[in-house]
Amino acid sequence: MKKAAAALSLALFATACGGVDAPADAPAAGPVSTSGTFTYAIPTDPGALDPATGVLSVTNTVLSLAYDSLVHTAADGTPAPGIAEKWEVKPDAVTFTMRKDVTCSDGSKLTASNVADTVNHIADPDTKSPIYGVLVPTGMKAKADDAAGTVTLSTPEPFSFILQTAQSLFVVCGEGLKDRSKLARGTSGSGPFVLTEAAPGNQYTFKARRDYAWGRDGGTGKDLPEKVVLKIVPNEQTAANLLVAGSINAASFYGPDRTRLEATPGINKVLPPVGNGQFFYHQGDDRPAKDPAVRKALTQALNLQELSGIASSGTGRPASGLVLDPRPCKGDSVTGHVPAFDAAAAAAALDAAGWKAGADGIRAKDGKKLTLRLLYATTRGPGVQAATEYMAAAWKKIGVEVELNGLLDTKLAESLNVTQDWDVFWLPITVTLPTQLVGFLSGPAAPKGANFAHLSNDRYEKLVAEAQKTPGDAGCKLWLESESALFENADLVPVVENTLLLASKNASFEMVGGLFAASTIRLTQGS
Repeated sequence: MKKAAAALSLALFATACGGVDAPADAPAAGPVSTSGTFTYAIPTDPGALDPATGVLSVTNTVLSLAYDSLVHTAADGTPAPGIAEKWEVKPDAVTFTMRKDVTCSDGSKLTASNVADTVNHIADPDTKSPIYGVLVPTGMKAKADDAAGTVTLSTPEPFSFILQTAQSLFVVCGEGLKDRSKLARGTSGSGPFVLTEAAPGNQYTFKARRDYAWGRDGGTGKDLPEKVVLKIVPNEQTAANLLVAGSINAASFYGPDRTRLEATPGINKVLPPVGNGQFFYHQGDDRPAKDPAVRKALTQALNLQELSGIASSGTGRPASGLVLDPRPCKGDSVTGHVPAFDAAAAAAALDAAGWKAGADGIRAKDGKKLTLRLLYATTRGPGVQAATEYMAAAWKKIGVEVELNGLLDTKLAESLNVTQDWDVFWLPITVTLPTQLVGFLSGPAAPKGANFAHLSNDRYEKLVAEAQKTPGDAGCKLWLESESALFENADLVPVVENTLLLASKNASFEMVGGLFAASTIRLTQGS
């Protein structure tokens, strides 16, 4: 499997707080029901369910019902005990002491070796896991001591967020470790639910584990609904109608339907941050955007404040960085580092770069028209489509021809890494650690590596190399500077920090950056 840049759109990496855990102004919940079914709408099919290949946000939403990580995420974003009860951190290693009561869904005991096998499988070059170098740092190795109940994760050099990487790593155990082919349409984890039926394109059904007793904040399986159904509903309006009618219990909303639901009585509502909207320029040898003058001119031609409002349907805020709140490194890496809006200067810059307007108004150089193929995900709501249309119109005014191409999430990896047939791509980023971006923003280009945009920014790479070995505030300063280096070079253009509406009816639950805190799911009677 090729490394898939669609991983950046994934809530997989996120650990920011969010949920539908009845806010103060929500209707009072009725008594908890453990015999019914909690139904949640997801926008597209998750594809293969092996955690080592899970790169789409929807895939990891599904996986979060069935798998645990070494550490959970507390309300403030910090690590809290998970299947590990404690840990000892060194600059280049972290040793976890495992809980003794954790079992896999097949009844087998979860061991330290299970954790080590999970990590080492991802790090094995033959596996070609797309989350290696992202969730599992490059060069990381795992060593287990089952007698002591400990597992140590180590890196060749000091790694500034070595503990935090464990928050997003799903641990495989039981039969799934022996035969990973079973994980394509099944689950084998220690989470509070186990997959019982996979109907691709329709729905995924999970059954509660009543013996589960190691959830966040002491969560157990005794109050969980008997079943959870993740129903595929690509259209947000349809999902909203189903929610109002009571046919589903919850869904997330990016687009205009969120306004209707926010005003609907009986609906519980929370607005968590969900990641950033930005676009990348393809810098391959045969692409116009390989020239930094072209990238900066294209960026100057856009009013990013207007674009932010359009992309988020007025519900976002201007971008201030690449990492989702609560960020480990506080600060604004964007302001003052992105080319300012100036359409006249943009046109002049293209002239100076040799791109001259023809009789039809479209610029050309050496007989080749300045044509950009702009990709975006159709599952990201009408705001993103409107944003790309706005970009196309703005670029047309300065003599650029734009071809818009909307794709389903499941087709993005192929377009980005295999065919490489794109020039600009609107790609949501949902990460909680700056280290999770490095493999996508530097290193070998696709298809040999995860660097899908063929970026080559020496200053970014130098700053990252220093930051990865530097803990604390000094390291954070370097991480923020590394982001700014990308923006100054117009390698990628940050536009908006998004929120979404998590809406529920007759149910409560918490989500953490698009992942279920699965032991918190409750089905209530009444509204």
